Amino acid sequence: MASVDDQASILVIHEPLGEARDISGGVTTGSVRLGDTATMSTGIWEHSVGVSSDTESDEVFVVLSGRGRICLQDGSILELAPGTVGRLFAGDQTRWEIDEPLRKVWVVAHDR
Repeated sequence: MASVDDQASILVIHEPLGEARDISGGVTTGSVRLGDTATMSTGIWEHSVGVSSDTESDEVFVVLSGRGRICLQDGSILELAPGTVGRLFAGDQTRWEIDEPLRKVWVVAHDR
């Protein structure tokens, strides 16, 4: 069954990120899963203003709101703004530098 929602109406509850990944202090994140199939999952994820680190999964995402950048271990930087389409790969070591609260929709493929 198909469904359509206004993304702005989907509430995402934030929790503290934790010391191991919270670089700047006070960072919160939250995620709501929108659905799963045999081959993929999708959801909405948010990151508060601040700096954090992560080890990524294979993911495609679209920034819905907010601004910042993702700094990759190889020195490349992905600028984030509404409409940005990004691709992250499993194992990427990232540093998220978020200037305005970030909201993105993500899609992650499952191993077959």
